[in-house]
Amino acid sequence: MKLNESWLRTWVNPVIGTDELVQQITMAGLEVDGVELAAPSFSGVVVGEVKATSPHPDADKLTICEVDGGDQIYQVVCGAKNVRAGLKIPFAKVGAVLPGDFKIKPAKLRGQDSQGMLCGASEIGLEDVVDGLLELAADAPVGMDIREYLQLDDAIIEVDLTPNRADCLSVRGIAREVGVLNRVAVTAPDISPVAVTSESVVVVKVDAPEHCPKYIGRVIEGVDLSAPTPLWMQERLRRAGLRTIDPVVDVTNYVLLELGQPLHAFDLAKLDGDISVRLAGKDEKVILLDGQELSLRDDTLVIADSAKVLAAAGVMGGADSAVTAETKNIFLECAFFAPLAVAGKARGYGLHTDSSHRFERGVDPALQETAIERASALILDVAGGKAGPLVSEVSDANMPTAATLQLRPTKIESMLGMPMAASDVEEILTRLGMKISANDAGWSVVAPSWRFDMEREEDLIEELARVYGYANLPTRLPLVQAQPQVPEALLSVRRVADALQSRGYLEVITYSFVDPAVQKEVDPTVAGLALANPISSELGVMRTSLWSGLLSCARYNLNRQMDRLRLFETGLRFVPTKVELKQESVLSGLIYGSAAPLNWSAAARKVDFYDLKGDVQALLGLSGRANWEFVPAEHPALHPGQSAEVQIDGVHAGWIGKLHPGVAAKLDVAEDIYLFELLNDVILSASVPKFVELSDQPAVRRDLAFVLKAETPAGSVIAAVRSACDLSLKDVRIFDVYQGDRVPEGMKSLALGLTFQERSRTLKDAEISSQIEAVVSLLKQEFNAHLRD
Repeated sequence: MKLNESWLRTWVNPVIGTDELVQQITMAGLEVDGVELAAPSFSGVVVGEVKATSPHPDADKLTICEVDGGDQIYQVVCGAKNVRAGLKIPFAKVGAVLPGDFKIKPAKLRGQDSQGMLCGASEIGLEDVVDGLLELAADAPVGMDIREYLQLDDAIIEVDLTPNRADCLSVRGIAREVGVLNRVAVTAPDISPVAVTSESVVVVKVDAPEHCPKYIGRVIEGVDLSAPTPLWMQERLRRAGLRTIDPVVDVTNYVLLELGQPLHAFDLAKLDGDISVRLAGKDEKVILLDGQELSLRDDTLVIADSAKVLAAAGVMGGADSAVTAETKNIFLECAFFAPLAVAGKARGYGLHTDSSHRFERGVDPALQETAIERASALILDVAGGKAGPLVSEVSDANMPTAATLQLRPTKIESMLGMPMAASDVEEILTRLGMKISANDAGWSVVAPSWRFDMEREEDLIEELARVYGYANLPTRLPLVQAQPQVPEALLSVRRVADALQSRGYLEVITYSFVDPAVQKEVDPTVAGLALANPISSELGVMRTSLWSGLLSCARYNLNRQMDRLRLFETGLRFVPTKVELKQESVLSGLIYGSAAPLNWSAAARKVDFYDLKGDVQALLGLSGRANWEFVPAEHPALHPGQSAEVQIDGVHAGWIGKLHPGVAAKLDVAEDIYLFELLNDVILSASVPKFVELSDQPAVRRDLAFVLKAETPAGSVIAAVRSACDLSLKDVRIFDVYQGDRVPEGMKSLALGLTFQERSRTLKDAEISSQIEAVVSLLKQEFNAHLRD
């Protein structure tokens, strides 16, 4: 929200400068995003008065003016259509420097001397409201510097408010805060009921009081929309980022900024019958002020007459009842809409307005009478007219009520790290507009109507801290109780992530919300939980696998000429079940491209299944557990024949494999991407290291080459070898795999190196030979394997 400092200081004027004021507001929790001047730099421009005019003898469109500059009379040649005797305008004297470093010099225009320039708004960095000169008020003091007169050295302060501080979405709200922080009284403008001089009324009926507990309206007859909006109001609107339109719209916008209460004016002549506040009916439509046609949902609150919808309540008015230049009579409305009745409605239609921004966060439910009287008085002052009586519909049962909160001194000390004197507590809360009474436990506090964010004791303590000053709170190191060390039988996720980084992987963080189309391809067997109000259609479901985000990330990088990827992510996946949404912590990764960065010492080679398997085995090896298995299995997202299920002791731990070609084609990514996903609960469970004395006895190695079917898994062969031997077998390694003309077709040769060793004695040949015989026999029995000749 933007507000100008000079306007704020008409409400509250502490003896501090702009910089200190900005710092103070920010430290109170109302973050200031930026500060800028109300107009660009220029000099030498004063308030001038046109004393007399005469036509230029040689130019029909030019006028010779006699201008009082406060020190003397100047002759100026002007081409503006609205120049006339008695007009007061900005006058740039000779030597003035206008925005853009434009210097005013003596000139001759069609043979006539011109000693300066009469300025329109744009010449001094303001917004042109009329075509021609900027017309100043009749009482503007001639000769005064225009920057001083229009307060153009004013600071425009942009405040970024959190959603809970809707009470500060106005000059009045910020003024309250500044007054509290500086112990200065807030001086509001005099807002009294206007005199009722018309008997014209419009009957109002509220059919949805739970959504609109209060609705107030008034007829104002005989308004003149051709009347100019006062310059001071135009400037305050401009500095808040709003352009001037007509007196009625300008006044409603002004009251919105000043008090924080949205209002709307209807052209009375365009209303058919009574006003009704209700929910939209089936297939009802409305054309809004911006020309957009809405097909209304049945949960949308609307303002209607007997024939049509007039406005989307709390969002925007309709074009069919809009105030125009021909409007003579208006119906002015001011309402309190329940935040939940407006929340999300504007965004659901692709809209965001100043009104919806305030109503969905909450408007002071006690403000409507004050706001409509303020708007009525300003309209009568600017555009004239006769005001009718107020018509109101109020549902007391649906109006919000202030909560009574209990505040304890012990809780204050616990949260702020210091005791606070009772007098300070009572003074701060009283200055904040709260009603406070002491009791045995501490204080009973009732928040004012505009502080609907006060819901619990902690909220009150936050207010105490803000006003007391965060910088004044004591700085203390927290008392940390000694915690037990992380169990040795549990790996940390960070340890696993570090291992992947050391192998060349980069960690990524993707959304937990993913594209439903990508999710369907990656995990078609599980329907992801659909979001009720997604950020976008591409982020519509909760992920059931981290592969969705990783593949989208890979596609993004491959489309930007990345030729080698190593990515991983740790996070939650969300798997719906019949009873709950199961959240599982997983570790996922992918590889693509060359097996190693380009290097002169080795030929380039693309990654394959075994590169990824090696990385996964390195991760699993961190646990110290040796009984991991890669079991051939199929996954819908992985290539048949190049995928495996990771298990330990028969327990599922994850998946590894090459991306399925069909999935790759549908997701528009390369086929030769390899993926893994592991359950953290399983892979992070580690064995506790134990000391084992090193043997000083010689180790004996025996090499065996078996011929067996090509499809026989090597892991199954190694497991069988271990089961056939006793504890003296220390290691089994595959050191050669051969398929060719020296073995039958469909067979392979698997060469194993077996290492035997005892700790306390030397093994005898007979002991080793008996175990070798047992290995040969078991492999023959289980795999029909025989020793290679």
